[in-house]
Amino acid sequence: MYRYDNHDQTLVDERVAQFRDQMRRYLEGKISEEEFLPIRVQNGLYVQRYAPMLRIAIPYGMLASYQLRKLGELAARYDRGYGHFTTRTNLQLNWPKLEDVPDMLAELASVQMHAIQTSGNDIRNTTTDQFSGIAGDEEVDPRPWCELIRQWSTFHPEFYYLPRKFKIAVTGAAQDRAAIQVHDIGLKLWRNDAGDVRIKVLVGGGLGRTPMIGETLCEDLPWQHLLTYLEAVLRVYNQFGRRDNKFKARIKILTKALGVDEMRRRVEEEWAHLKDGVQTLNQQAVDDMAAHFVDPPRRDVDASAIEAFEALRRDNRAFARFVTNNVTDHKVPGYKAVTLSLKRSGQSPGDVTSEQMAQIADLADDYSFGELRVTHEQNLVLSDVAVDQIEELWHKLEALGLANPTVGTLADLICCPGGDYCALANAKSIPVAQAIQERFESLDFLYDLGPLDLNISGCMNACGHHHVGHIGILGVDKKGEEYYQISLGGSQGNEASLGKILGPSFFREDVPDVIDKVLKVYVGERQPDETFIDTYRRIGLKPFKEFVYAD
Repeated sequence: MYRYDNHDQTLVDERVAQFRDQMRRYLEGKISEEEFLPIRVQNGLYVQRYAPMLRIAIPYGMLASYQLRKLGELAARYDRGYGHFTTRTNLQLNWPKLEDVPDMLAELASVQMHAIQTSGNDIRNTTTDQFSGIAGDEEVDPRPWCELIRQWSTFHPEFYYLPRKFKIAVTGAAQDRAAIQVHDIGLKLWRNDAGDVRIKVLVGGGLGRTPMIGETLCEDLPWQHLLTYLEAVLRVYNQFGRRDNKFKARIKILTKALGVDEMRRRVEEEWAHLKDGVQTLNQQAVDDMAAHFVDPPRRDVDASAIEAFEALRRDNRAFARFVTNNVTDHKVPGYKAVTLSLKRSGQSPGDVTSEQMAQIADLADDYSFGELRVTHEQNLVLSDVAVDQIEELWHKLEALGLANPTVGTLADLICCPGGDYCALANAKSIPVAQAIQERFESLDFLYDLGPLDLNISGCMNACGHHHVGHIGILGVDKKGEEYYQISLGGSQGNEASLGKILGPSFFREDVPDVIDKVLKVYVGERQPDETFIDTYRRIGLKPFKEFVYAD
């Protein structure tokens, strides 16, 4: 992991001191509410429906065990004993007191964490593949490049008051697990025939009120120009992005209005002033950054241990279910990545208690070199587990309620906090998620359905990424009543697509029945070994719509 140097630590410590003084003056009435708004949001502090909310940055989803322990301590001391992992891999604490936030930020700084630019019209937390550095299909480890972007974008004076928030995602693998096509900028790292790193740059993707798939701005950018090219894109957006209407202020609207060819021309024109300038990367800078992301001291795992693991998988059905769904192959033989499910009945998706955080941190120390990953599906990953320790780890996860063997199934649904917390939400999300989990809890049924993404958002801001769910659920308000709109056919990954609305919206209590009808169509129409999204793409929306709305 990247470790702060003296410059990083001084910068974050000084920011805490600055915000402490700003908070003091606000509480004393010396700073108005209007003046305090941009100050607090740029430090990750929202005012939600019932209480403040602090959003803590977890850069590109990487956490050390001691950092997770600190998050658990903060949740216990300053909140209600739990936190919520978001689709941007951050952690939200939903009940802090305003006057406690400076102390919370100081404690975060003590473990090299902060809440800077987790809100506001600036460059947000860069995200990447949760299996970066360990995936077998990876061409380029994106983590050093994400850290270079983080350092370039944090406190960048030119991009601190953009027309709207700005999100960047990076992947270096053959399979896109970072959803780069639905971000303001998506970056695909790859190698040419000579082995040199090149970058494909996508622009204008995003979800929310006007969902769009990103378009290719540059197919073959040399790595040396990553930061200068990003700066050119941001400058064009900062100059020409709309500021008169926040619903039309994202770069996707600008790209659509100009057309990608004109957008490319303007970026190239701006880049001419920056190319080969002081922010051009050199090999030493990249090597220095990559040195922070070296492989841990893995021991050799002999063939007999691998054979014993496979034998246990054959003989123990419950263990086999866990391995099939929650354990991912690793680039190093004898090691696996293990996903800890934060999805179970009675607990909001993505929520984890302070006690669980401390226990997970211990597991990371014991089984994964003190390192964890946060996924944008709102789960946690232990990235380096030897196969001869997976059975032992599985039993411990079961005792903690974190071994639910449903990762990648209907039960592994994504859900924003919705109307239970968020002041922007039109409807509640969590009760819908819980009703669906209770309705479809049979493991045999879930496994028979196969891979299926179900995503729930409480409003058009799409924090639950409902547009790219195979089944998407959106909470809408109709004359003060909560309704739910269903969409089908969304997908992330290499073949990203946006879901299409099924038809008129439904009452909350009807949603599980509607999902059941959708699944009945799939089961009845699918061909052997065909997934939900493949069946949908073959037969289209019409059969689902006819069956769901039939009398």
